[in-house]
Amino acid sequence: MAEREMSASFLLLLLASSLLRICAGDPLFYESFDEPFEGRWIASEKEDYKGIWKHAKSDGHEDYGLLVSETARKYAIVKELDEPTVLKDTTVLQFEVRFQNGLECGGAYLKYLCPQDAGWTPKGFDNESPYTIMFGPDKCGSTNKVHFIFQHKNPKTGKFVEHHLKYPPSVPSDKFTHIYTAILKPDNELRILIDGEEKKKANFLSTNDFEPALILLKTIPDPDDKKPDDWDERAKIPDPDALKPDDWDEDAPMEIEDEEAVKPEGWLDDEPEEIDDPEATKPEDWDDEEDGEWEAPKVDNPKCEAAPGCGEWKRPMKRNPTYKGKWHAPLIDNPNYKGIWKPQEIDNPDYFELDKPDIEPIAAIGIEIWTMQDGILFDNVLIDTDEKVAESYRLEAWKPKYEVEKEKQKAEEPSDVSSDWFSAVQKKVFVVLYRIADIALLEPYKIKIIDVIEKAEKQPNLTIGVLVSILVIFATVIFKLLFGRKKPQSPAPPAATVAPAAQPQNPDSVESEVLGSSEEKEEEGKDDVSAPRPRRSRRET
Repeated sequence: MAEREMSASFLLLLLASSLLRICAGDPLFYESFDEPFEGRWIASEKEDYKGIWKHAKSDGHEDYGLLVSETARKYAIVKELDEPTVLKDTTVLQFEVRFQNGLECGGAYLKYLCPQDAGWTPKGFDNESPYTIMFGPDKCGSTNKVHFIFQHKNPKTGKFVEHHLKYPPSVPSDKFTHIYTAILKPDNELRILIDGEEKKKANFLSTNDFEPALILLKTIPDPDDKKPDDWDERAKIPDPDALKPDDWDEDAPMEIEDEEAVKPEGWLDDEPEEIDDPEATKPEDWDDEEDGEWEAPKVDNPKCEAAPGCGEWKRPMKRNPTYKGKWHAPLIDNPNYKGIWKPQEIDNPDYFELDKPDIEPIAAIGIEIWTMQDGILFDNVLIDTDEKVAESYRLEAWKPKYEVEKEKQKAEEPSDVSSDWFSAVQKKVFVVLYRIADIALLEPYKIKIIDVIEKAEKQPNLTIGVLVSILVIFATVIFKLLFGRKKPQSPAPPAATVAPAAQPQNPDSVESEVLGSSEEKEEEGKDDVSAPRPRRSRRET
């Protein structure tokens, strides 16, 4: 029954794609790799590119593609177009990639080359060959993104600048065939699709979508402007008229002996804390001349276990009530404060205005990658001006393969009713997560949250972790809103020992006392961190 349903769905899919193909027409460029690529695609003969390209079937299909056949190699191959494609109207770039052995470290992106300099040949294609657009997946280490980079010539300087799409979608982590689509619209809109589903939308002229932004700032800080020597940026300064109080002793120690302490009854003054192990014996092979005089190892004195302590008793230390630390003059408003200096703004000499980006035509399609993986299969490379054409090829060429791969994986997995239930729950969870991402309070985190949700959709085992992460972010925001403000500091508890009466101090001297004390604590705290922590003996209790 399931096979009949699948066959019916497959027939409907073919019918729909055929109708789209009839209505849409032929694409500007299409490469199916059904036939051997030699003669049409030219492999680079540069010394660095030793990777061997092969015409091979996709695993489990009768469909052929362009295969990366070896690990840890650089690959480069290019196909020149019959006529350059001018990017004025809607332009659709689309291709399939399958990581048959997974992808741990490697790229699988295409470079859409602009017209090259005179004398350039496909056999000389390398990473220095200028391109118009670079598009496709790349994953290695912390990098996990679907690149979209375009080169644009600054009309003022004549220099080409690379503009990278910000927050690009992540690369699917499975071994299925995936299809990547970039749609460039005449209204400056860019849409990135993975498997026909929109994953990213951007605007070429937006200052928030590309790095660096295509449209430069009208004004920039003057690089020749220098801060005047007499420019004072200090908002507060020590009070020059303040004097250290006469009774302020900077040399007083922080701790002193507790004179009121009394030695506990039963303290064994004449007993050491450790004694020689009475059960230890000198090893038979011990040589006093070579090894020195043998000494028994030490053990805890059993007599001290029942007593309050052993050895010489010393009074414990307590905080010195007269301790004030190093004195510092209180801070006052700086009468010469001028604020934080900034260079003056000048007109940006590289600034230009334009209604839409002037991107160079596409004259060739190249694949230039360095990958640690083999088994990467490229297929169904397409360029056109009609989104319906790209959709028809997705339905006819990609979708059937993808469905077969999913069904095969499902058949190989043990059937489990609980897993079906879990999948249904997951779908509902993702709906809730996307709604959470739309909450106004989480607006600063929205892009990151959506990126994490998309990764979880491709890796179901991450769902619980993603849910917990987003809930933590949500809880953090709520906590900051409720408790973000600092509470007023509670008054210090009264000292255990009454200090000698001090002369009245003015507010400035009190402020300086607190400042000096806190800074002294900080300095001594640093010393404590760097010094080894001494062992506290029982005699000090």
